[in-house]
Amino acid sequence: MTGTTGGALVQVARVYLRVSTDEQDLQRQEAIITAARAAGYYVAGVYREKASGARADRPELLRMVADLQPGEVVVAEKIDRISRLPLAEAERLVASIRAKGARLAVPGVVDLSELAASAEGVSRIVLESIQDMLLRLALQMARDDYEDRRERQRQGIELAKSAGKYKGRRADPNLRQLVIDLRGDGLSIATTAKRARCSAAQVKRIWAAYKASAAPSNEPLTHREK
Repeated sequence: MTGTTGGALVQVARVYLRVSTDEQDLQRQEAIITAARAAGYYVAGVYREKASGARADRPELLRMVADLQPGEVVVAEKIDRISRLPLAEAERLVASIRAKGARLAVPGVVDLSELAASAEGVSRIVLESIQDMLLRLALQMARDDYEDRRERQRQGIELAKSAGKYKGRRADPNLRQLVIDLRGDGLSIATTAKRARCSAAQVKRIWAAYKASAAPSNEPLTHREK
């Protein structure tokens, strides 16, 4: 969507900020909002998310796509903030953004959309093809980087295990106690996960370990927690 302010054309942007884990901070990416406004965009919405870019079901990402209006621009720090999905899924995500009549404005991805829109015939087809190729390349590189990191992490864990130094992820005692308290008050797994800001799988593991440690050794658990 575009508007006019004092006769000048104003482009509308929606800013997407993402980090992968709760331990990471979004603060560094907040500068993107200021930069977008300085570039002349009207920022209609800011969507902040702590989730893996390799997931397609990110709530804030889906909310942003749903909010998009024709002519608007999606602004992000890098293409990997938008997606680290496999290429086919990443292309579907970009297609859903384009289907709303919006486009991406991401550093490292050359935007030829305006140039293509003003061209005709073969020139337009060529420019659109180049745009798609460059975007596809950027999306694939984001996925490759994700897979490379996962592989290096796996190799590091294997080396640490072989040296007897790998102890697994360090448990968070505060999270453990919070989960135990919430579940002890009768809250469901889903509600506990939401309040504790962790996954349902974490809640299940913590609660199962707590019940196992609290149960008498001669009285094993006979049912699974629902």
